[in-house]
Amino acid sequence: MRHALAVPAVWRKAFLVGAPVGALQVAVNQGDLWLGIVAGQQPLAAAVVLKTFLSPFISIGVAWVAAAAAWADRARVAGGQERS
Repeated sequence: MRHALAVPAVWRKAFLVGAPVGALQVAVNQGDLWLGIVAGQQPLAAAVVLKTFLSPFISIGVAWVAAAAAWADRARVAGGQERS
């Protein structure tokens, strides 16, 4: 699976799946806070900014692991090293 780091298709698939899911995660988890900040009802907190920035990377990381594992399995099968 280490070789999957160098495969652009694995990264592309991880971002195509993980980024929208991460954006949805941000909207659900921090959306009400951002609405309150925009409306001027509460101050901007560093924790909100940090959580908003980091949340998509969790989804992208999970998607990357899944894409890398699928790539490694397909490479193993194509190389005739299918496990039983």
